[in-house]
Amino acid sequence: MLDFSAEEIIEVLKTARAIKADPQACGEAPLHRKTLAMIFQKPSLRTRVSFEAGMTRLGGHAVYLAPSDIKLGSRETTEDIALVLSRYVDLIMARVFGHDIVEDLARFTTVPVINGLSDFEHPCQVLADLMTVLERKEKLAGLTLCYIGDGNNVAHSLMYGAARLGMNATVITPSGYEPHKEVAQKAAEIGASTGSKITVTNNPDEAEGADVLYTDVWASMGQEDEADKRKKIFATYCIDAGIVKLAHPEVVILHCLPAHYGDEIDYTTSRLPNSAIFDQAENRMHAQSALMLHLAGY
Repeated sequence: MLDFSAEEIIEVLKTARAIKADPQACGEAPLHRKTLAMIFQKPSLRTRVSFEAGMTRLGGHAVYLAPSDIKLGSRETTEDIALVLSRYVDLIMARVFGHDIVEDLARFTTVPVINGLSDFEHPCQVLADLMTVLERKEKLAGLTLCYIGDGNNVAHSLMYGAARLGMNATVITPSGYEPHKEVAQKAAEIGASTGSKITVTNNPDEAEGADVLYTDVWASMGQEDEADKRKKIFATYCIDAGIVKLAHPEVVILHCLPAHYGDEIDYTTSRLPNSAIFDQAENRMHAQSALMLHLAGY
C-alpha cells in the first residue's frame, strides 16, 4: 500500500468506480493486446477470477500459471522467471506465500508486478475494501474502521491504507496475535500527517462507535495446523450481534472471504443490510482493473 501516494490511491478508486458504473468508461478495450501473467503459489477463487475477468473486460488477456507450472525457486530461480516473463507479458500478478518472492520478482522484472497476496500484505484486497466503504459512505477521511481478528496481511494493508487516506483504524486482536510492530509504527507515523489515528488493542469493546467492522479468517492458508488452537483463542473476537450493537447504527460490515460462519462472523450478521461483503468481492475486479490501467499507463 505504501508504494502509492494518497493521490494515486484516490485516482485508482476514482477509475474503479467509473468502470464499475460504465465498463467502457476508459474506452472499449483499453488493454487490447496486453497480457497479464498470473503466478499462483496458493489457490484462489476471487483473486484468479477477478483478475482474469477484469483483464478480459479491458480487452486484454490473462495467463494462469499454477504452482506446478512454475515451482518458484525450485525448478527455476525467481530472477530467471522474472526475466523470462518480462519478454512475454505486460504485467505480472503474484499470489504467493513469502513476501520476499514478490519483492524479488519486482527487483528483476522490467514490467510492473502486482502483489495479489503475500504473507505480509494484501493490497489489492484493501483497494477493493476502500472502494466499498466509499460507495456506502461517500468518504473515507475521518471514518473509523475496526478490524477484529488476526493481525495478518489484511490488517497490515488496512493500517497502511487507512493511514494514507486519513481514516482511523483500530486493530483488535488476542494478545500475541497483533500485527507487526513496525507496521503499526509506520502507519501511526503516516497517520500523524493525515489526521489518521492507528490503534492496536486486545479489547473488543474498542469497536464502540465504529463506522466499519472488518474481519478475516482466524487461520490463513498455510496455518491449518493452528486452526483448532486459534479457534479457542479467538472465540470472543468475532463480528456478531453484540459487536454490531456497539458500532455505529449505519456500520458497514466487511469480510474479505472465504468466511467460516460461526467463527469470525456469524451467518445472520453477514446477511444484514449493513453487510457489504459481496459488494466487496465484486469490487476486487473493478479495483484491480483500475490498478492495471494505472500501471499500464492509461
